[in-house]
Amino acid sequence: MPGTRFRSKGALWGMTRRAETQDNYIYKKVIEMTYEEIRAQAAAAVTELLETARLSAGDIFLIGCSSSEIKGARIGKGSDIDAAKAVYDGVYPILKEKGVYLAAQCCEHLNRAVIVEKEVLLPGTEIVNVVPQLHAGGSFAMTVYQNAAHPVAVETIQADAGMDIGDTLIGMHLKKVAVPVRISVKQIGEAHVVCARTRPKFIGGSRAVYDDVLSGGDIQR
Repeated sequence: MPGTRFRSKGALWGMTRRAETQDNYIYKKVIEMTYEEIRAQAAAAVTELLETARLSAGDIFLIGCSSSEIKGARIGKGSDIDAAKAVYDGVYPILKEKGVYLAAQCCEHLNRAVIVEKEVLLPGTEIVNVVPQLHAGGSFAMTVYQNAAHPVAVETIQADAGMDIGDTLIGMHLKKVAVPVRISVKQIGEAHVVCARTRPKFIGGSRAVYDDVLSGGDIQR
């Protein structure tokens, strides 16, 4: 129409980029969720994963959790201690009932170190000295640290199963053979949820006999 002015796609993209990067504090879509909604979603997710992972008492369950992503912000840009506490309250009682240890992955500011109970560690495991904070470790690791009986930080661990809430990249702390697990809970809040269990390596070739229980049902017959 005469007199109508159109912005090019490039101009619109540039405006979006400037708006997104303003003050380096980026929100995709800020949402309002109650404590109970977040807690219930976390509880449902961990319950479903445990049914598939077949963990035993003494096993380690790793969680990487971005409270920013749960609330609709970009990872690392909107840490929310209340969201982290809701996730913790959803998962910890379920894990404790089964005798499974909770491990929390810190954010990249602490090189994704892991917070865990000291009694979990194998003899000789090196402990590192750091106390997770809201913006240096993350709200979930901070919550786990504050609620643990004897919390310690380690640079690496080999967990038996894990849940990634908000694309935090937990693979570096899982045992060598990780198996993706699809669960019905796809998101906690606005955070994408990815789950995995692990199994021992198959060794020995075509003549070897394997334990189907240890494999988690992965043996092809």
